[in-house]
Amino acid sequence: MTIEQMAEQLGVSKSTVSRALSGKGRIGKETRERVLALAGSEERKKKKVPEKTGNIAVVMPTDAYRTGGEYFHECLIGICEEASARDYDIMITDVTGNDYSGVDRLIRKNKIDGVILTRTMEHDRTIQNLAAMQFPVAVIGSVDNDFVIQVDVDNERASEDLTTYLISRGYRRFAIVLDYMEYAVNRNRYDGFCRALYQKGIPYEWSPLEFGITKYGIIQNLVRELMAKRIDCVVCGDDIICTSLLSAFLAEGYRIPRDIGIASLYNSSNLSCFSPAVTTVNVKTRRVGRMVCNQLLNALTGKEYQKKSYVDYELLVRKSTDRIDMEQENESL
Repeated sequence: MTIEQMAEQLGVSKSTVSRALSGKGRIGKETRERVLALAGSEERKKKKVPEKTGNIAVVMPTDAYRTGGEYFHECLIGICEEASARDYDIMITDVTGNDYSGVDRLIRKNKIDGVILTRTMEHDRTIQNLAAMQFPVAVIGSVDNDFVIQVDVDNERASEDLTTYLISRGYRRFAIVLDYMEYAVNRNRYDGFCRALYQKGIPYEWSPLEFGITKYGIIQNLVRELMAKRIDCVVCGDDIICTSLLSAFLAEGYRIPRDIGIASLYNSSNLSCFSPAVTTVNVKTRRVGRMVCNQLLNALTGKEYQKKSYVDYELLVRKSTDRIDMEQENESL
């Protein structure tokens, strides 16, 4: 708004507006306050910051709906619990690969105050875009970006610990079965697995396997390949892979752990229902969800928060890798 427009709106002369803004010259107090109030209103309009929406977007990968795994479900429950306790609401959107459109639409329409990503990828374009915009973002996982709030499990160390334990039980011929390697969590798990073998001097020549877990024919072929290579223990990247693979082993008539041991790098309720129950890495995933939401909300409300946090894990040792039973069976024979 120009001085002329301000003068016309207030019903005073241009020189009166000029004196009020400059602070020079004699002018009545009431008139000065009217001019300054109008000027302040115009300045706020120019610098208007969107009002807080009270909403957070949670980005779910589309394959989470297809596989029906517990991980994303538990994360979401934890996020919702924390958000509700702090009077925030959750808006769920999904992402396929690096398709950023759903999140971008919510931001452009001023629907959300921040974003939580439930999975990270290598060279994640969504994270890169949000960081470039300086839009508040938190992830479950780890990324090489100091702007992003991160809550993670040390999956590399967990994989190393589980593999080291299996080696201590006498296993020597290993295979690891992972889903797509562009997921950061799978690369971390693979690195920990390989480090454990290297530290114990055990050669490993198999490459990580990528396969569609819904394609049963592929799993059947994988079972045959594992047994043909005389693998004595297979480490599964997560509970969904483990469930599919274990079902295929049992359907083919193989005995666990007599013919082959099996373990999972992520636990779910399914793995305790099999006979035998599966040795696994257990994480309190709901706590992960609560923590990542808590840190993001702290940042949004001006409270102290941590840029990088870790949630503990534990090894659950069960019958699927129990070589004592195998030794006792051999002695009885």
